[in-house]
Amino acid sequence: MNASTRDVFTIMKPDLERVEDVLVTAASIDYPIVNTMLHAIVSGGGKRLRPVLLLLAAKAFGTFNERAVDVAAGVELLHTASLVHDDSIDKAALRRGNPTLNTELSTGAVILIGDYLFAQSAILAARPENPRVMVIFATTLAEICDGQIRETLEAHRLDQSMAEYEVRIFGKTAALFAGAAEMGAVLGGGSDEQVANLRQIGTDLGMAFQVIDDVLDLRESSETIGKPAGNDLRQGVVTVPVMSFIANLPADAPQRALIERIVAGDETNDQTIDALVQEIRNSGALVEAERIAQGYVASARARVELVPDEDTRDSLNQLLDLATIRSV
Repeated sequence: MNASTRDVFTIMKPDLERVEDVLVTAASIDYPIVNTMLHAIVSGGGKRLRPVLLLLAAKAFGTFNERAVDVAAGVELLHTASLVHDDSIDKAALRRGNPTLNTELSTGAVILIGDYLFAQSAILAARPENPRVMVIFATTLAEICDGQIRETLEAHRLDQSMAEYEVRIFGKTAALFAGAAEMGAVLGGGSDEQVANLRQIGTDLGMAFQVIDDVLDLRESSETIGKPAGNDLRQGVVTVPVMSFIANLPADAPQRALIERIVAGDETNDQTIDALVQEIRNSGALVEAERIAQGYVASARARVELVPDEDTRDSLNQLLDLATIRSV
């Protein structure tokens, strides 16, 4: 059956169920209360885009290494660990509408739990005993850390360039998509050229996904996204829709000064920020950001055509649809 006639997540369900089993076991810790919270976090994940991408890449060349399931679980656990650390750094109380570990544990304990999950993810990635996969995994972890450092040190600048934004969101989000696709292609026996192609597909998918995340942060209601609308802006993080909005303001526009105060933490009035968010929504800045995301998707679609397996091509195109056509 052609993959396009069925949802990619239905097609991948048997493999994803195996990934879930590995995840639950790997995320276990010998402290009942913490263990319950960890399992809730792991089980409360999204659609498992990164594991699906890795598994699709592993099946793209006609053979399937069963150890890809372990590495897919490792990729998802790495993602979860990075979110635990993000929430600790941001002092976030909610993630997808649910309480974070920060609400129950000290900062030190939360960081240690994140470290534990990082270690468990590395153990899973090492199971195939493939040195190339381990190099990719380690490189991906370094890229994620680089993205988080840039998020902390550079994301609050109003004068950042588009190139700086792209480097930051590559590390923050796209690096793990790129690494997942690359590791899957290696395990699936792809040639160097095929592996590089899958990595770029993952990169473009991840970049589009993050740009749309930045759009959703401003476009959707707090009920939909599980956090206040414009939460990034409230945290002082400047994203591409805000950059686009600023670029089209006169130099003396009062909104520019207001954004500067918000980013600096000097303006926290919710009604004032809500009004600004509505202005950004009405300005065309979100449409411009969506256009940028669609550019990444178009680049990825061209590369998908080079993937030899037809079902894999159809499934990858479904993931690209999901990256840009979503509400959460």
